Amino acid sequence: MLVTGAGAVGASGIIKAIRRADAFDAHIVGVDTDPDAYGFTLVDTAETVPAADTDAFVSDLLAVARREDADVILPLNAAEVGPLSEAKPVFESEGIEVMVLSPQALSVARDKGRLYDELVKQAHPVAPEFYRVSTYDEFLDAVHALGYPNRRVCFKPPVSTDMRCFRVLDPDMDRFNALLNQKPNSTVTTLGDVLPVLQETVQFPELVVMEFLPGEEYTVDALVRDDETPILVSRSHNEACDDASFVGTVEENPELLQDTRELCSVFGLEYNVTFRFKYTAAGRPKLVDIHPRLSPSVTASVGAGANIPALSVQYAMGQELPELDIEWGTHVTRDWQDVFYGPDKDPTTI
Repeated sequence: MLVTGAGAVGASGIIKAIRRADAFDAHIVGVDTDPDAYGFTLVDTAETVPAADTDAFVSDLLAVARREDADVILPLNAAEVGPLSEAKPVFESEGIEVMVLSPQALSVARDKGRLYDELVKQAHPVAPEFYRVSTYDEFLDAVHALGYPNRRVCFKPPVSTDMRCFRVLDPDMDRFNALLNQKPNSTVTTLGDVLPVLQETVQFPELVVMEFLPGEEYTVDALVRDDETPILVSRSHNEACDDASFVGTVEENPELLQDTRELCSVFGLEYNVTFRFKYTAAGRPKLVDIHPRLSPSVTASVGAGANIPALSVQYAMGQELPELDIEWGTHVTRDWQDVFYGPDKDPTTI
């Protein structure tokens, strides 16, 4: 099998999870744009490829897949999901299964404005309160319509792969505390701080302005199978997490599991999808976003008995999947992994 984004956050745990599979013995080819990608220490064959936004990406990746006789391709880099979705028929004509959503499903999952619009059309209760804006005046109207300054408000671009550009407008923000005690990349700011920046922009960006959700955050890892019940694992975030480390608990949440089943059907999803929910102050869950790939923290599910990366490969190969016995209540912590590049030596880890 071929794994793209060998240097992506979470690649280490996902590759190790695939190695633990009982149903198959994988020869893993890892590819990345970076010749020093840390995941190259964990794969059987390593190859560099062009970036996903270049014309040569698909053709070069197909050449690697042919040369290595790959059966399946598992993308871990968010930027590669779109090009691989569009090129899926090309790979399928060579007998190679690409584990991505269809272009139609992907276009909705990746665009939070379209995603929320569809939830509203479906009258689904997980739709957050939101506005799509594309001008300065629309932005101001939306922020105030959502209750600012009496309520905190969020905004973000409709298409984004992580927390980049996500901001929380908090009128009670302690600027002195933020200056001396918080990281410079804090997402919390005030309307007064962002308005001068937005006023100066030549082309106002399209944004989604939405309600602030102060409650608990949950993730649902999903392996969505065509015409079969999806495999779902819900987990809470016990501490604020970043891309590299987190603390959480695999926690059975029937409400979110049912919501996720419905959303998988509504949007015609398949393969690996990660759902992120947050609760309102009144205790109602709202969908924050859908990531159309394995979560970097999917190893939490692996530790609880649901090896979703390996099961996904089995599904892609047409194998029957086993019944799962998930150990709800499993607590997980994840931290960094070090890779060392010595002079004239292969990279090593501790």
